[in-house]
Amino acid sequence: MIRTMPSRCGLAKLALIVAAGMAWGLLDLAWAAPGDDAERALADAWFQRHLSGKEPGNLPVSFVYGGKESASLLPEWKFSRKEKKLGEGRTQIELTFQEPGPGLEVRVVTVRDVPFATVEWTPCFKNNGKKDSPILKDVRALDARFNRPNPGPFTLDYAKGSDTAADSFEPRRQEIDGKKPEFRLHNYGGRASYRTWPYWRVSWDGAGAVFALGWPGQWSADFRASGGNSLRITAGQELTHFKLLPGEQVRAPLVAVLFWKGDRFRAHNQWRCWMVARNLPRVDGKILEPLLVANSSHQYNEMLNANEQNQIEMINRYAEEKLPLRYWWMDAGWYVNDGKWVNTGTWEIDRKRFPNGFRPITGHGRSKGVRSIVWFEPERVTTNSWLFTKHPEWCLAAADLPLSLAYQGEWRLLDLGNDEARNWLVNHVDGMIKKEGIDLYRQDFNMDPVFFWRANDAPDRQGIREIRHVTGYLSYWDELLRRNPGLRIDSCASGGRRNDLETMRRSLPLLRDDYIFEPSGQQNHTYGLSFWLPFHGTGTRFSNKSGGPNQSVEGGAFAEKTKFDPYLFRSQMVPCLNACWDLRRKDFDYDELRKAVAQFERVSPSFLDDYYPLTPYNSGHDAFMAWQYHSPEEGRGVVQAFRREESPVVSAKFKLHGLEAAAKYEVENLDGGKQTMTGRELMEEGLEVVLKTQPSAALFAYQRLP
Repeated sequence: MIRTMPSRCGLAKLALIVAAGMAWGLLDLAWAAPGDDAERALADAWFQRHLSGKEPGNLPVSFVYGGKESASLLPEWKFSRKEKKLGEGRTQIELTFQEPGPGLEVRVVTVRDVPFATVEWTPCFKNNGKKDSPILKDVRALDARFNRPNPGPFTLDYAKGSDTAADSFEPRRQEIDGKKPEFRLHNYGGRASYRTWPYWRVSWDGAGAVFALGWPGQWSADFRASGGNSLRITAGQELTHFKLLPGEQVRAPLVAVLFWKGDRFRAHNQWRCWMVARNLPRVDGKILEPLLVANSSHQYNEMLNANEQNQIEMINRYAEEKLPLRYWWMDAGWYVNDGKWVNTGTWEIDRKRFPNGFRPITGHGRSKGVRSIVWFEPERVTTNSWLFTKHPEWCLAAADLPLSLAYQGEWRLLDLGNDEARNWLVNHVDGMIKKEGIDLYRQDFNMDPVFFWRANDAPDRQGIREIRHVTGYLSYWDELLRRNPGLRIDSCASGGRRNDLETMRRSLPLLRDDYIFEPSGQQNHTYGLSFWLPFHGTGTRFSNKSGGPNQSVEGGAFAEKTKFDPYLFRSQMVPCLNACWDLRRKDFDYDELRKAVAQFERVSPSFLDDYYPLTPYNSGHDAFMAWQYHSPEEGRGVVQAFRREESPVVSAKFKLHGLEAAAKYEVENLDGGKQTMTGRELMEEGLEVVLKTQPSAALFAYQRLP
């Protein structure tokens, strides 16, 4: 097979010759992708067994209906199959099972992505009868066995979720075998990536699969080993026990599985490529490239002291200092409130501070090539707000909250499963986007909704409020995007607590976690999250707070030093760099800042390429950590290395990955100095990094020579 790819994660046209009679049907494939023939064969074999419709009894979905297991019901029900070509090597297959009666309809919508050796599916359920259905419970969107040819353990690689902590996204591993035959993962509070990440990888015999759930709600996943060579995985919405009303339809979580062969680097880089090529949101066919954004929340007490004049002045200061600002970010507090930014639910601009709305600010920004980001948090409603006062019937209250969340009892959850509430929200926010010139809609979510959902479900409708809210949330975003074709969305839920696959297909996490600035924690976040999400953002300050290394410098209650801190800046270099600099000050070392930003712009395109950790994960302040980004097609890459404040290591050699052994590469230390090395030397002997001070950071860029 011959292929030409200018970018590993792109879908470039190629000349593809496929031998006639290939068992897994690539004859219509005219797109390049990183998956190889062996991986596609793995994916095809699994698809043919479970989702082609040829073996309905092997459907990778399970449930209990009327007290009976789905595995015994579905083979007896009426079955139909539809198929539609989606282009770019993808096919949609719709499998439908109809209970005699009529009664329950089970529909599984599958997308088979041949180039990327990926299969995804979403189960849906509808009551076609004229009376309430029997109880539908224990719905598992994923229920399948994965077998290995030889007895041995299955390795589960997963991660901690966002938790406003230095160890958010920490990589974790569990061997599942006879010693530990069962293991469970689940999130907390109803936000999909809170405390546990809804993505994982399972490995066996040099192969395996990467999994993701698309469910911005409460989920769980169970792993059970048996017989020495079999692993059963079940996953889905955590609690389902409900009847369906006549004509009522619900969905379950989306499940995506990518098959791979090779080592762990191969696995997660295949996944990164699929995320870039198929999942990152696009406007006019283009993804959002790495960029610099900025806000003044840390200077104006969130936005509570912001006004039209000081926002325009801040935008002007970036232009004056020749800093390449792409978006100006107006965060919480711009709306009518009583002096606290948490007073959400009155989504009207405070005309005392912004008498002309946002249009003077957004229009001024656009005149300088700067677009706008505006923060909203529509789901959290305070009881003194317009929404609660005018429409209490749209707002859900919680009951039996854990003691640690008792304060959330003062809030209400806007019920996005309520059509009236959701339609009002769509029209209101869409009107603001158009009238005020908002380019990027930022949605936050600072409460735990599962307690509100479950408090409002009847015993025979457990899980319905959650399903309605999840589907309402997704349809709300879909409608905003439909009405505003150039709009982008930023996902935020106390940082990165709702970043499941469905959310990531519509938005970008411009703030991956609310634990920001502190350098060791930022390095940890980048290390762990980069296995799963190529695009993510964090905040950056000009200098660090004086004090011990364990202190977070979150917030704006301290004065920054005037001397630029390159170690801090490089610890925060990620695809979206959110500048929290106080540009009112003229005594900063702006020459050093401009130099650092220019380096960021130079190396940031590599942040979406292949990712290779060069050291183990280490949360200690005595660590020496490093990683590499690499584009095999363009022959370029970046190495970042960090000597933390207590590290005794002065120099280390790091063996790079993915290079061409015979090729020559020019390697530049961006602090000074160049050298030419072969790919073999870099991969076998390694790149030497010398850092003489504590703490300090190195940044290398390399390029394959002609």
